[in-house]
Amino acid sequence: MFKFLGETMSVVADPRRWRALGLLGVAQLMLILDVTVVAIALPHMGADLGLSRGTLTWVVSAYTLMFGGLMLLGGRAADLFGARRLVLAGLLVFTAASLVTGLAGSAEALIGGRIAQGVGAAMLSPAALSMVTKLFQGAELNKALGVWSGLGGGGAALGVLLGGLLTAGPGWPWVFYVNVPIGVLVIAALVWALPADAPVRGRARLDVPGALLVTAGTGAAIYGLINAGDHGWGSATTLVALAAAVVLYAAFALLQRALREPLMNPRILARRPVAAGMFMILVATALMIAVFFLGSFYLQHLRGYGALRTGLLFLPVALATIAGAHTAGQVIGRRGARTVAVTGLVIAGLGAAGPAVWDGAVALVAGITVAAAGVGATFVAASTTALAQVNPHEAGVTSGILSTFHEFGASLGVAVVSSIAAASIAGTTGVGFTDAFTFAAVAAAVAAVLAAAVVPRRDPTPDPADAGPRVALH
Repeated sequence: MFKFLGETMSVVADPRRWRALGLLGVAQLMLILDVTVVAIALPHMGADLGLSRGTLTWVVSAYTLMFGGLMLLGGRAADLFGARRLVLAGLLVFTAASLVTGLAGSAEALIGGRIAQGVGAAMLSPAALSMVTKLFQGAELNKALGVWSGLGGGGAALGVLLGGLLTAGPGWPWVFYVNVPIGVLVIAALVWALPADAPVRGRARLDVPGALLVTAGTGAAIYGLINAGDHGWGSATTLVALAAAVVLYAAFALLQRALREPLMNPRILARRPVAAGMFMILVATALMIAVFFLGSFYLQHLRGYGALRTGLLFLPVALATIAGAHTAGQVIGRRGARTVAVTGLVIAGLGAAGPAVWDGAVALVAGITVAAAGVGATFVAASTTALAQVNPHEAGVTSGILSTFHEFGASLGVAVVSSIAAASIAGTTGVGFTDAFTFAAVAAAVAAVLAAAVVPRRDPTPDPADAGPRVALH
């Protein structure tokens, strides 16, 4: 039986921890799938519901905005009210919202359902990652984070495959309906598998003004990045949104310094491991989404492949991501996060360089498959660096920070490469794709050099005075 034990941690080998990890991983996989699985189905949604291009953009963006914007709030709520409660509540909201979205018969219902899905995802994701850091320690935590990162990274590629299969088969509503039976089963299993939350000490208070500021700031930043991909970096809407994000974040930082019980201690961001983890997760996600985005458009627009064929070609990409993350989880304890991060980014850069040098579908699939393996390894280095030795009472908010930068990376990756490859996406030339893949390769190489400088050689040791409750198995 799982138990919380005051200030110490006793871990007895028990396979139920790994079952809990598997269930949490499936729940996280659902959230990640729901980004790319929808992208493949967008043309069919538009045709059935008569949606404009702008509305279709918001079918994706509404989910991303809520998911990223509320992530830090969800992580802090997990610290205050218990990770188990947030995991179950978030998965329940996400599952119910998936049913509503699949039943949508109008643009308003569709986007409303996507907003609700994003709220549920923002509750679930950081709480689930926080739970993982409490269930495992040491070398086992590295392996657990490898599984977690593999499912998350592979989920984006699997979403392309699943989206093609469902859209070409029973129809686009099933990209949402499929979440319902899986969600119900996972909720039931998690009720049994997850440990009870530690008792809340004193009266738990949530910094509501801080939550509003950081949510608005994150939403503005993600909106600005999304708009940059659609309308350019110099458009007034993009500049106003990004400027608003800076102002809101500055106000949030000032407020946190003034409060006795802040939403987040700003000093967390100054810790080298957390800052390095944020940097790596931002770069890795941007590279992953960039090559997936470019690959999907190249195959469907330039080569004329259908959704199903495109999805099948992404299967090796998903497997490579999972393999890269699994391998990194096995070796990171011996080699250190810095070596894994640099190696992963170099591999990602070499993979992205393939489609930039050689034309054709074979070169593209081979290149993004290699890149995906490197990205999967970098995900593990990022999460291990930021979370492996995090203090228990900060696990939720740190997970929220890391997850927020994951969403920043996704939005940034699409914004940059869609701007570079705009001519190719809109027309029939492949020059834009070549330029975009070249940029991705160079960015990965630069990131590898920076990772060698900023990533600590070994995981830091937390201050024992800050230790909080841990999870034990009996």
